[in-house]
Amino acid sequence: MSDTFKLIYTVKESCRVCYTCVRDCPAKAIRISGGQAEVINERCIGCGNCVRVCSQNAKQVYASVWEAEALLDADQKVAAILAPSFPAEFLDFKPETVVGMVRALGFEYVNEVAFGADLVARQYRKLIRENPDKQYIATTCPALVTYVEKYHPALVKYLAPIVSPMVAAAKVLRQKVGPDVKIVFIGPCFAKKSEARRDQTQGLIDSVLTFAELRMLFKKRNLLPETVEQTDFDPPYPEMGMVFPVTRGLVQTSGLNDDIVDGEVIATDGKMNFVHAIKEFEKGDIRTRLLEVLCCTGCIMGPGFSRDQPYFSRRTAVSEYAKVRLDLNRKRMNADERQAYFDTDLSVNFEADDLRVPLPTKEEINEVLRRMGKEKPEDELDCGACGYETCREHAVAILKGLAESEMCLPYTIERLKKSLQELNLSHEQLASTRQALINAEKMASMGQLSAGIAHEINNPLGVILLYSKMLLEDCDPQSEEYEDLKMIAEQAERCKTIVSGLLNFARKNKVTLKPTNVRELIDRCLKAVIKPQNIEIRIEHRLTDQIVDLDEDQIIQVLTNLIVNAIEAMPEGGVIRLITEDKGSEWQIIVEDTGCGIPEHILPKIFEPLFTTKKVGKGTGLGLAVTYGIIKMHHGKIDVKSNADPDKGATGTRFTITLPKRGTWQTLLNNKN
Repeated sequence: MSDTFKLIYTVKESCRVCYTCVRDCPAKAIRISGGQAEVINERCIGCGNCVRVCSQNAKQVYASVWEAEALLDADQKVAAILAPSFPAEFLDFKPETVVGMVRALGFEYVNEVAFGADLVARQYRKLIRENPDKQYIATTCPALVTYVEKYHPALVKYLAPIVSPMVAAAKVLRQKVGPDVKIVFIGPCFAKKSEARRDQTQGLIDSVLTFAELRMLFKKRNLLPETVEQTDFDPPYPEMGMVFPVTRGLVQTSGLNDDIVDGEVIATDGKMNFVHAIKEFEKGDIRTRLLEVLCCTGCIMGPGFSRDQPYFSRRTAVSEYAKVRLDLNRKRMNADERQAYFDTDLSVNFEADDLRVPLPTKEEINEVLRRMGKEKPEDELDCGACGYETCREHAVAILKGLAESEMCLPYTIERLKKSLQELNLSHEQLASTRQALINAEKMASMGQLSAGIAHEINNPLGVILLYSKMLLEDCDPQSEEYEDLKMIAEQAERCKTIVSGLLNFARKNKVTLKPTNVRELIDRCLKAVIKPQNIEIRIEHRLTDQIVDLDEDQIIQVLTNLIVNAIEAMPEGGVIRLITEDKGSEWQIIVEDTGCGIPEHILPKIFEPLFTTKKVGKGTGLGLAVTYGIIKMHHGKIDVKSNADPDKGATGTRFTITLPKRGTWQTLLNNKN
């Protein structure tokens, strides 16, 4: 067979990778590569299961219509030989109408393959009778023959050396009409297209059409049943060969005994039964004279039919046709006329084409299973979603290059879960970064605004404060004016504090790094904080190296702001925890309180300049904004988690400051430069 001939191929644009074709391919001739189901030409046996089950029509068969048209359009004699299953295809036509339409296409001769089936059955009967000690596998199904040659080469010697009915009919026709006649086989089988190209049958069949293709040709040539003349087949006429396409048709046609007790012949069919039958025959579990195996459920269920008629409707159509024609054919063709074809050479030789691949070792299989998360036997679900019956079969297919790990549904779902988790984490990080950029932009804008405001009002504010204090000193403390002047001085002092904070916020301070002992830094910070009696401060140092690089004054300002805020959040008392710990190339300091918490709707705003929830006169709204700026200047980050709803658990707030460790700073500066 030509290496360039591809019987079945995949239309990649239509393939949805549902693995149905993998599941239904008895030869496992489907390779999943790059998410596409590809038919491996040299492994394909032509059974057509993949075409039949593909709901997206992604599997297509080699089209032969153009070949038949080329033969018909040439100046030569062309004959059509119809498979005995044709009544099952044309349930809506009379047999004579079908023959008339075929002739109308331009075929000079129209013959029945069923006569070839009669001759083949006669040869099987003779083979079994003359070789009582031998076992044979029937070779009437080309897909089965190819399967044995490729995947059970040890059984090639058991293949009956008899051609198929198609080849037998072609030989008879050439004997009757002449060797120059061109012959087109019309039937329900894809594998016949490959059989016609085999070395043993090359030149006997010029083209093969499926029933579906024949209907396409009728439509293309505008042929309708009511417009053609009804005619009959050309001789020779068949007898029992007309029931050949039905399961056990060979048995009935040949007159062999398939009695269960006697066991001379065993017949089976179907995409799974034929595989099991061949395997059991090879093991020696089947001891029969003849094993008749069909890949389809009889030829009447071949993949080349154009319609999905029920099995028994097709079987009945074939049986009714044979019942009507049997006596008629015996009357119009006597025994002597039939005997003239008995000497036709129907012998053939088959050769092994071993495509078996050595099985991988148990260790290799286990390694593949481990990569798919199947560490223990109970992890092997054998769900079949990948197209293979067991997880181990799938692993073997992966090692043979026929499958991918992603075909495993549980494995893929687990990977998708992990990817989703990573995506969610990335989304959270992106949202956090976006918020940080927004805050940084706000702070830059507020910094410029604050610097301008502070510069403009600082001098007049100083004058107001100076003169109010001078007047206050000269005023009688008992007078009404004294309280008014005192209020002016206090509010001016408050404004000065706000302006000072604005200047600190706006000023682009530089970070002066130096090695600092964290334990001592926290101790100094706590000495500067006035702690109420009802508040307890707990310190936990988990750092392996207490010496870090930071700007001591600025970090003390940060911690002071956070601790003071925590104290103010616990008017009824509570606990403040200060925790230091390692985080790889970074370290963290955590300030946690058991206070009232920060409402969820306020959390996104707490680092914005001038935002405060405190009462008028109690806060400037700059503490956390300055804290945020200092941490950013240290190439660190500050995160906050808080709960203000007692129904959701204990209330409180947790600030986590993450800073680079010693030695990491130079890397950060180099990256920045």
